[in-house]
Formats: sequence, C-alpha cells, structure tokens
Amino acid sequence: MVGRIASRLKELVGAKAKELGCKVLALEVMPDHVHLFIQADPRLAPNSIIGQIKGFTSRVLRREFRELRSRLPTLWTRSYFVSTHGHVSDETIKRYIEEQKGV
Repeated sequence: MVGRIASRLKELVGAKAKELGCKVLALEVMPDHVHLFIQADPRLAPNSIIGQIKGFTSRVLRREFRELRSRLPTLWTRSYFVSTHGHVSDETIKRYIEEQKGV
C-alpha cells in the first residue's frame, strides 16, 4: 500500500480508532503491512480493536480502489502482533515505528 491508498488508509484507521474511543499514537503504512501504536481502554480486547479496524478499512479501501479487488482476494490476513509497552517508553515505540519507513 503506497501513495493515495496509504494516505486513505491512515485517514480510515484514525477515524475508526476515534469511533472506538482509541487514540493513534503512531502509524506507518508499509507496502505489505502496517505498524500501529494505539492507546485504548484496557476493557477493549486487542483482537476486537484490530478486527474492527481491519474489517472497516478493507471494506472502504476495496470499494474506493478497484485495483485492490482485482489483485488481492482479501486486503488483510488474519494475522497480527499485539504487545503492551510496560517496559519501554511511548517515545521509544513511536521512534521505532517512524524509523520503519527508512528500513
């Protein structure tokens, strides 16, 4: 995901996060995956947050960008990685995510 698709994805993730009562602290869209650092109510299950973001963004992006329907059977896989950040600072995580664009 690059260009207009990546820009739109960032908008959609932000909108869905806000709807869920979450705050996006850092977000980088790579060609084949996304790094997302999000602050959420601890009563919200991470799998629910990710599932809702993936489902929403997939529906909207595939509707708006026809090329995503012809090249891919689905936009997202079921896999994801979730971790808490108890032992590192917010700034360390944000810096890591921002540096991924240069990798």
